[in-house]
Amino acid sequence: MNTRLNKNEARYVWDMNDVFTLGGLAHQRRMEMHPEGIVTYIVDRNINYTNVCVSACKFCAFFRGPGEEGGYVLSTEEILSKVQQTVDLGGYQILLQGGMNPDLPMGYYTELLRTLKIHFPGVAVHGFSPSEVWYLSEKETRPVDDILTDLRRAGLDSMPGGGAEILNDEVRTRVSPRKCTADQWISVMEKAHGLGMRTTATMMLGQGETFAQRMEHLDRLRDLQDRTGGFTAFIPWTFQPRNTRMVMPEASSHEYLKFLALCRLYLDNIDNIQASWVTQGPMVGQLALFWGANDFGSTMLEENVVAATGVHFLLPESQLRSLVERAGFRPRRRSMDYTLREEAV
Repeated sequence: MNTRLNKNEARYVWDMNDVFTLGGLAHQRRMEMHPEGIVTYIVDRNINYTNVCVSACKFCAFFRGPGEEGGYVLSTEEILSKVQQTVDLGGYQILLQGGMNPDLPMGYYTELLRTLKIHFPGVAVHGFSPSEVWYLSEKETRPVDDILTDLRRAGLDSMPGGGAEILNDEVRTRVSPRKCTADQWISVMEKAHGLGMRTTATMMLGQGETFAQRMEHLDRLRDLQDRTGGFTAFIPWTFQPRNTRMVMPEASSHEYLKFLALCRLYLDNIDNIQASWVTQGPMVGQLALFWGANDFGSTMLEENVVAATGVHFLLPESQLRSLVERAGFRPRRRSMDYTLREEAV
């Protein structure tokens, strides 16, 4: 397994191995890449600054259309209060994401970032997915490079991989036709990496996509990582269908673990893979540490998007660390770029 898999070989590996055998291969690779026995995590909070979005993705239970009842934009004071609560609980990063809101100009984003950095210079801002950046670029009729440069100068530290779902345009046309294309998502990420910004990569399994479409997604990520090296981690999770406009069964934990293992084998140039306890629950999240994952994600002091589907898994830091320790690993706080932080909690 030391040579790079191509898509045909990945299909063969998938077909010829059961979930336990494939998990064993992935765990072996994970231990080769991270032999020190550490499982990392971050203490942060998801802040959804708005739920107003024109994308109307069929898989999203969180958004409200412009003018629709229940739509909101958090005030700066509300956001600052949430960040203060995060700091008080030991957090040192916020994940700042919202929707494609037509009523928010570019100045809203840059002013918010500047204000956050004035009040909380030590808190990292991990924010605004490629979908949001592409939408801003089109709305402001300015190049993506300019949008990213302005956001970075205002205080954006890094960018999450939201809006990727499945990087195949047949899937995207079916479930999120108003969102950026697969090529556009990759383009925003490549430009962010070119500006020196680190980002994460994501994938949402279980939207009715084919195995070949999943592999196209992984191939696009691996190819971009070959060119830029800008991804710090890969985070796959399963689509949660409740309260959405898509009627289909949820991908099983068996499916999640087996594909997670294949991701660890295929994405040989992305160092870190995150377990998705937010969608799978803490116990399957713990199992994922033996199916290729070396990171336990975030303590999620706040999470709204998955919660809108009726899935509410909460994991205080003490419980997160206990799960990691009971699996036989040593938990360590990290930054977004996977620099280890202080040992004591």
